[in-house]
Amino acid sequence: MSRHEPLRSLVCRLATFLAIICGVCLLPACAVVKAGPVGLPLTTCVLRDAPGMTAAKLFRHPHGFDCKTPQVRFGDGDFWLMSQPLDVTAGVDRLAVRSSTVWQRATTVHALFADGTIVSIRSDDRAVSRDLRLGAISQRWLPRRQAPLVRLLWHIEGVSNIRGLLLAPTVATGGEVGRSDIHLAALYAAIAGACTALLLFNLGLAYALRHRYMRFYCVMMLSLIAYVISSSGALAWLTPDLANTARMKINYALLALTGISALAFLGDFFEQGVMTARLRRLSIISSVAVGVPTLGIVAIAPIELHVLDTAYALGFLLLLGSVVPILFNAWRQHSAFLPFFTLAWAVPLVLAVVRVLWGMFGGPYSFWLDNSSVLSMTLEALLSSLAIGHRVLLLARERDEAREQEIAARLLADTDPLTGLLNRRAFLRSAIGCEGDFTLLVIDLDHFKRVNETIGHDGGDEVLRIFARTLRQSLPADALVARLGGEEFAVVTGANAGALADQILDRLRNARMPFDIQVTASIGTCTGPLMREVDWKALYRSADAALYEAKAAGRDRTRGSPALQRFAA
Repeated sequence: MSRHEPLRSLVCRLATFLAIICGVCLLPACAVVKAGPVGLPLTTCVLRDAPGMTAAKLFRHPHGFDCKTPQVRFGDGDFWLMSQPLDVTAGVDRLAVRSSTVWQRATTVHALFADGTIVSIRSDDRAVSRDLRLGAISQRWLPRRQAPLVRLLWHIEGVSNIRGLLLAPTVATGGEVGRSDIHLAALYAAIAGACTALLLFNLGLAYALRHRYMRFYCVMMLSLIAYVISSSGALAWLTPDLANTARMKINYALLALTGISALAFLGDFFEQGVMTARLRRLSIISSVAVGVPTLGIVAIAPIELHVLDTAYALGFLLLLGSVVPILFNAWRQHSAFLPFFTLAWAVPLVLAVVRVLWGMFGGPYSFWLDNSSVLSMTLEALLSSLAIGHRVLLLARERDEAREQEIAARLLADTDPLTGLLNRRAFLRSAIGCEGDFTLLVIDLDHFKRVNETIGHDGGDEVLRIFARTLRQSLPADALVARLGGEEFAVVTGANAGALADQILDRLRNARMPFDIQVTASIGTCTGPLMREVDWKALYRSADAALYEAKAAGRDRTRGSPALQRFAA
């Protein structure tokens, strides 16, 4: 088991728990919350517009309407749609006619009341935008009347029949509308808040880590937040004069930008070797396949909107499909991040494919499936942030390990491998350049050649290690101690060293040596400045001369040289 395995298991469990929580809070809640297409659902029958048709005539003679053919088969143009017979009394509350928006030039709602009154409300492209509610639901308030509402008739002009002529029509009371707005506001605010928090968090990471995939992730989060604002209808509240079809163009563009940046983020997130040149070409092709029809929709729609929308959907299928070989190659490369991305992308991929296929083959309209992109991409962003957090943790560990290895390498370069003391180079680097006067002790073990001959070189090495340990125990904490070579050692300490040399010799005499042999040393000392290399050379010559005096006097003793004066600059 690798050392990352327990952490990986823990994070995977946390990610699974988070996915369950998000699924419980977002997706099932969408089916339970009274939001979106609230109120009394309406079934509609379709009749293509012809000269001379009026609401009054059609209410009197509701013949010729087609109630069986799916709406997407009627094509583009102008149409009349009639609801089933109704018996709705508003009472003290107001009634609203609601439906999800479609690409159209204008819509007129005709309401027939039991007293024979027909109320007509016409909305062009800009008026639809001003009447938009959260969830991108077009809503028209009917005037209060005592008579019950018995039927509704829509006259839709210039409709581009992409998903249908009239999506999810309902009649709702003011109370139902208010509750729907509250629930959707809470849902969209939670999504936008989570995305904003993730964006700020990852902007900080992007600034700190400087990884390219973080920039793509931040672009994805920005476009997702903008898509939530636009697709939820909140953009129409911010810019009430914006045409609804212009808002739908913005939806296309933002969703495409979210998908392209998400793929770019995925491609750069994995380890080197996962994103091969072939996979990178595939991601570029799929991004272009989404981007080109998006530009066409923004530039010329509703001209050739059916062709552009189909190309847009096919491009998204290619974009989604290109994720699979990337994940497969990550699996082949044993990527440490694959479990997180499999978990994070599973729901968005499945829902995105279902939504694209549903749109291409004209499946029945679903408000929550139409909003699944926002929900699934939010879930993906949450789990991807968990994966990013895991990667940051791995990067931090790699950095710490590299730092520890660098420190260890530096220590190895600066220390004597046998005794662990400073080597000559590190010793001189630390000693030379210090202000004030210092005492240098040059120490040499007596008759060390005889020690090696008596107990062998391994025994001699052990003697050197014991002596090095004895030195460290005898010296103050701020003293510099080094092995200059062989059995020669040096110590730099404060000028007021006093009886330090004698203490070292006493400790050495009492040290427990291999085979209980007796080991002694001779020490030469000298006090002086260490500002420059010339100071060191003079101090060393004097201490070394004192060392030879100690040896000449019989060894196992210390001798000192007169203190040196600072050289003139």
